[in-house]
Amino acid sequence: MSNSSSITQFLLLAFSDTRELQLLHFWLFLGIYLAALLGNGLIITTIACDPRLHTPMYFFLLNLSLLDMGSISNTVPKSVTNSLWNTRAISYSGCAAQVFLFFFLLSAELYLLTIMAYDRYIAICKPLHYGTLLGSRACVHMAAAAWGSGFLNAVLHTANTFSLPLCKGKAVEQFFCEVPQILKLSCSDASLREVWLLVFGVCIAFGCFIFIVLSYVQIFRAVLRIPSQQGQHKAFSTCLPHLAVVSLYVSTGMFAYLKPPSISSPSIDFLVAVLYSVLPPAVNPLIYSMRNQEIKEALWRLSQWMLFHRQWSSTHSLHISQSLP
Repeated sequence: MSNSSSITQFLLLAFSDTRELQLLHFWLFLGIYLAALLGNGLIITTIACDPRLHTPMYFFLLNLSLLDMGSISNTVPKSVTNSLWNTRAISYSGCAAQVFLFFFLLSAELYLLTIMAYDRYIAICKPLHYGTLLGSRACVHMAAAAWGSGFLNAVLHTANTFSLPLCKGKAVEQFFCEVPQILKLSCSDASLREVWLLVFGVCIAFGCFIFIVLSYVQIFRAVLRIPSQQGQHKAFSTCLPHLAVVSLYVSTGMFAYLKPPSISSPSIDFLVAVLYSVLPPAVNPLIYSMRNQEIKEALWRLSQWMLFHRQWSSTHSLHISQSLP
């Protein structure tokens, strides 16, 4: 038995005791992590470099990719490192940092997804007011509000969680420091405070989800009134990816924090955590790029420019070398 003042490290969930399965976990998670970094990095670079994509929708998408890169970088690298070195340890400060960044990035992402639904609603249902309601200053303010709200939420949960006395060991039954698993180590009734905070957070998430759903009900009504099939296809291609991302993110996250203890087990908790914390950052770039013609065209222009620049650099270097005595 120990208390929180004597805990210097926590023990994360071991993927397996078999070395071969540990290495499988290492390579699988490393592959997902690198794919997420590559996909989100390409979206960020494409949007930043292509003036045609300097619009509110793609500004919010760039912010979403930044949050996705931070979110997956918060949990996966430590997990793959532990699997590679056959260890489970994470320092007390490292665990607190994971909790803080987890709430900061995922809360900001939820708020940003809600803002993106509002952006699509204004663009399709009130296009004449789009420039007025979503000017550059308004977009910056809304993005800053999402990041700021996530920061405040993270401070609240982190301070409250790590102020609790922990006397039931130091084994966190998850591959990262997840608050529900840390609460299981608490021996104080004060843990009810954090439970209520989590319930409050889930209610906010549900409220955001309801707002997004109602926005899309209005959007789909407006889209179905568009006379041309090409116009309908373009509208759906920008809306359906966002709806798919929101559904995956919110449904798995709410299940993780609201599931009854009777169906809780290490394997189920691990799978759900992967679905809401690892999978979305990896598949978001694929979903947005596959369904969005403008992103695909911008990626093609960027690749052509890079190829041309590389060929020009090679030719220029060759001419310089030939002109030297």
